Amino acid sequence: MSTSAKTFPIWAFFSLLTNGILMLAVILLIWQQQRLAAFFGGVITSPEPINQNNSPQVVTPDLGRRHQLTYQEWVNILKQEAKVAADQRTPHLSILAGDSLSLWFPPELLPEGKNWLNQGISGETSNGLLKRLKIFDRTQPELIFVMIGINDLIGGMSDGVILDNQGQIISYLQKAHPTAQIIVQSILPHGAEEATWKGRKKLQTIANSRIRQLNQQLQGVSTKKGVKYLDLYPLFTNKQGNLRREFTTDGLHLSPEGYIVWRSALQIYSEIELKPQR
Repeated sequence: MSTSAKTFPIWAFFSLLTNGILMLAVILLIWQQQRLAAFFGGVITSPEPINQNNSPQVVTPDLGRRHQLTYQEWVNILKQEAKVAADQRTPHLSILAGDSLSLWFPPELLPEGKNWLNQGISGETSNGLLKRLKIFDRTQPELIFVMIGINDLIGGMSDGVILDNQGQIISYLQKAHPTAQIIVQSILPHGAEEATWKGRKKLQTIANSRIRQLNQQLQGVSTKKGVKYLDLYPLFTNKQGNLRREFTTDGLHLSPEGYIVWRSALQIYSEIELKPQR
C-alpha cells in the first residue's frame, strides 16, 4: 500500500462519496425541474435576474417592513418565535441558523415533513450568531443547519478567527442540544465581477478560491467535532468558480432557483446521510 493511501483519512473518502452522490442527485433534480418549468411555460423563474449591463443594479428580496428592522428588533422576534416552538414542543423541529441567506429562505421551498424555525438575521456574523444561540436553548430540534461566515469575510475577519468561532458554535450547540443532529453547511461562493450587491467592492476583494479553502478547513473542524458537514459550494459554482448567475439576484443573495438547489440538497442529504429521529 502506498504512503498516500495510508494517510488519506477515511472520513474524507466517505465525505467525497456522499457529496458526489449529492451533487449527482441535485443535478438530476434541477434538470427535471427545468424540464417541467419549460413544459409549463417557465413557472420556475427569477423575477429579477442579475443585471448584465455595465450599470449596477441592486436587487434584494422584498421583506416589506421586516426588512427595516434593527438587529435587536430581529433578535427580539427570533426570541418570541423560539419561545413559541419551545412552549408548544414543536415536533420534528429543524432550525436554520445563520445570516440573510438563511433568513430569506422561502418557507414554501423548505423541505416538507419537518417544522422549520428560521433563526437567520441579515448581516449576521459568526461572532453574532455565537452570542445569540441561547435564544433557542429551550427548543428540542432534531436537526440544526448552520451557515455562517460570508459577512465575516466581507468585514475583514481572518480565517483563523472564523474557524474558531465556528468551532465554538458547534460546541455550544452540542452541549445545549445533545440529541440534535448538527449540520454545518459550507460558505457559498459569490458572483465576483458580476456582483451588483451594494457592497460589491468589498465582496470582490474576497477570492472565491479563499472561500473554497476555508470550506475545506471548516470540514475538518466539523469532522473533529463529530458533526455533519454539507458541502453546498460546488453546487453553486460556474466554470470560473464563481456563483452561477441564475442562482443569485445580486451576486451574493440567492434567487428562487438558488433556493431550489439548496432545498434539493437538504432533501437528498437528509435521506442519504441523516439518521431518522424516533
